[in-house]
Amino acid sequence: MVHIRYSRWDARRRDSMDADSVFDQLNEYMNDTGDLQQAMRRLMQKGIKQGEKQTKGIDDLLQQLAREMRKMYDEYKLQSAMDEVQEQLESIVDQERQTLAELDQAGQDTQSKKQFLNDLPGKTSEAVEKLTSYRFENADAEKEFQKLLAQLEQIRKLENWLRREGSLFRGQTPADFKQSQELMERMEELRRLESQLSSMQLKDVDKELLEKLLGGDPMQDFEGVMRMQSLLEEGGYVVEQGERFELTPKAVRRVGQLALRDIYQQLRRDGMGRHEARYRGSHELLVETSRPYVQGEPLHINMIQTLKNALLHGGGVPVRIGPKDFAVYESEHTTRSATVLLLDMSWSMSWEGRFAAAKKVALAMESLVRSLHPRDYFGIVGFFTRAVELKAKDLPQATWNMGDPFTNLQDGLHLASTLLERRPSANQQMIVITDGQPTAYCRQGRLYCEWPLSFGGISQRAAEETLKEAERITRKGITINTFMLDDSPVLRGFVDDLTRINKGRAFYTRPDRLGQYLLVDYLSHQRKKV
Repeated sequence: MVHIRYSRWDARRRDSMDADSVFDQLNEYMNDTGDLQQAMRRLMQKGIKQGEKQTKGIDDLLQQLAREMRKMYDEYKLQSAMDEVQEQLESIVDQERQTLAELDQAGQDTQSKKQFLNDLPGKTSEAVEKLTSYRFENADAEKEFQKLLAQLEQIRKLENWLRREGSLFRGQTPADFKQSQELMERMEELRRLESQLSSMQLKDVDKELLEKLLGGDPMQDFEGVMRMQSLLEEGGYVVEQGERFELTPKAVRRVGQLALRDIYQQLRRDGMGRHEARYRGSHELLVETSRPYVQGEPLHINMIQTLKNALLHGGGVPVRIGPKDFAVYESEHTTRSATVLLLDMSWSMSWEGRFAAAKKVALAMESLVRSLHPRDYFGIVGFFTRAVELKAKDLPQATWNMGDPFTNLQDGLHLASTLLERRPSANQQMIVITDGQPTAYCRQGRLYCEWPLSFGGISQRAAEETLKEAERITRKGITINTFMLDDSPVLRGFVDDLTRINKGRAFYTRPDRLGQYLLVDYLSHQRKKV
């Protein structure tokens, strides 16, 4: 029975987050950066931008702080900020000068004191500071000076601040000394909060200051930013190890599922999507056509065709069904295979989104094989100047290698062959995703790197050694299918030689079409009609 619960509408909950939606956004950022730490930082900065699920990030709060500062700059002018203090100082000095003039008329020598007052600096804070060593003759002037002296630190601080930022205030509302102090204090608080948010050390952010300066809604936005990390941890997607984050096995599986979903969405747009079958599982898939039943086969009866056959053969009512009337659905049995995907991780794969597309395909295929063909083996080899085996847990954060710019496809093929030897199967294949020709090779355990003779040219020895490795693989009965992201004439010549030797296939495609080509090809060769 379905139970429906109603509660009072709360507008603040319209964009409520859950762990899955937060991780989906993190995955998008991880596709862009190839690094979990950078992706986590970007998640906190940018928030969630997925359709109706919009959650603000630190950048939104920083923009609001900038708007508050700009609002103050545009409203006030501070040219007269020190006028009031300057007038007070001049009044004190004038009173003292008047007293000195009276004493001078009485016959006292006041010339040195007059000279002292005449030599006062023009800067208010410096004049006040110098007057601290002066002995006043006018008691009222001295009393007023003591009041002014109590404000010396504020005067000095305001003067320094006006020197740095006074010209930024271009508004029409004049601010006196007290108002300018308040503006300065508010601006300093905004700057302090800006620094705290920019550092991304969220635990150090002064929440009371945030609420004081920006109000309730930004405070909720900040709490939402902090909640994103806790949701990822509580949802079992990331764990914090010291100052770093690590993906959990659940997160790695989710990344593959999302990659597979994205590629299938593209397939559906092209009218090539998956179709639901009556019987689920990796053993067999029913198709729409049918054939006569043969004793001993699974009895997946096509009832409509069976009844039609009975009517055609005998006719009349009641319908009499004989053995020859039975029709069964044809089925496609999945074959067991061992596959290694070779992923080019050289520097050139960073161009035009090539590596991001290739990695997404690798993630999707790993997820596909694990879910639909769990008995199959699927390995991944990354190759640049050398080749390395990539585990599923490493794949989400794998990226192209700037430090090793060469392309050692020969070493990649050799490592892939070694992996397949450990997984014997009647159907063994390698899938190579690359955008360039070989520029490195290994001979007798030693690495050789060779730049092409010219831009777009060929590295002759590297190509020859790679083709020799392809010959050895071919003798083992392993098929090599190559998906190329570049179709320059020189590259085509090398791939044609590789394909001729191995009798595999070569596909030339773009990064945005790679997933559709590869998954459709893989699935079509996983089935055979029986």
